[in-house]
Amino acid sequence: MDFAFTPEQDAIRVAIEKICAQFGDDYWFRKDHEGGFPTELHQALASAGWLGIAMPEQYGGSGLGITEASIMMQTIARSGAGFSGASAVHMNIFGLNPVVVFGTEEQKQRMLPGLIAGKERACFAVTEPNTGLNTTRLKTKAERQGDRYIVSGQKVWISTAQVAEKILLLARTTPIEDCPKPTFGLSLFYTDFDRSRVEVREIEKMGRKAVDSNQVFFDGMSVPAADRIGEEGKGFEYILHGMNPERILIAAEAVGLGQCALNRAANYAKERVVFDRPIGQNQGIQHPLAQNWMALEAANLMVFKAAWLCDQGKACGAESNAAKYLAAEAGFEACTQAVMTHGGFGYAKEYHVERYLRESLIARIAPVSPQLVMSFIAERVLGLPKSY
Repeated sequence: MDFAFTPEQDAIRVAIEKICAQFGDDYWFRKDHEGGFPTELHQALASAGWLGIAMPEQYGGSGLGITEASIMMQTIARSGAGFSGASAVHMNIFGLNPVVVFGTEEQKQRMLPGLIAGKERACFAVTEPNTGLNTTRLKTKAERQGDRYIVSGQKVWISTAQVAEKILLLARTTPIEDCPKPTFGLSLFYTDFDRSRVEVREIEKMGRKAVDSNQVFFDGMSVPAADRIGEEGKGFEYILHGMNPERILIAAEAVGLGQCALNRAANYAKERVVFDRPIGQNQGIQHPLAQNWMALEAANLMVFKAAWLCDQGKACGAESNAAKYLAAEAGFEACTQAVMTHGGFGYAKEYHVERYLRESLIARIAPVSPQLVMSFIAERVLGLPKSY
């Protein structure tokens, strides 16, 4: 058993650190205040060939695994970019995995290179206002008309819809009452984001202003049948293939953000002098930060265990969900303690830790709630009866 990263994996971390060093506190302060997609970071990563880290080499990617992608995303978050930086490249890492696994060769050649090269940006449209995580009950329809589908309905919490040229869309093609199982009758599409038939309304939110979140309304958007991924009616099955990698990557980012906050707090505690001594000399400051370090390290072990299992093609549902839960909690606690360590200055934007705290809540909420993670572990690992 070897817990060390390979020299190649360490080199990924160093390379990403060098890129992120170009985007310091002032950059993310402006993005948090003014908004606007972090195009500069996105393009810097694209130019260096990192946007396709987990995509096949024949389409311009690096052909590496979720372990390497987790190292990359954790490094971005740990740099101070947090979820504002990490969310800007999420779709490149795991979003189009259904295309890689279930798309035709023609689709892969047509759909993947633009995203990998950073020439196209994509949004992922699944969640709806009245369904939440009950995906089988979504109401957005895609009705077949000849060689096209006509899409109507509404989605919510769709990231990057303000800037995306493409959309990965899950819609119902067969009414649920006509399906033998609720998971049937949903189809997946990757297509042009036709703004003449789509209304996008940005949602004002407490953090991650740089990466927009939106309500999206489809009014008869036409989608070529050639843009359907896989068989009609099997879209729910296809999106499941991206869920474990998504949880692992979110977990890696949550740990990275927590580590960033912890480092800030420790450095401040060394420098801040009260009553003629650095506050870091007091156990009341030391001990919570030591607890944060231990919790982050433990969560990180689960992150990379889950990533290793995923890359080996082994079952990793429990570990992926556990990593997401543990990392989100550890990251949140570290960001909270960073604010408290700074005292009143922690509440000031110029010290940045309040931004980390706001962003740390993302990993606790999305892409699955902590309560559903615990239900999953109780049912699938412990064999307890389903509670909902």
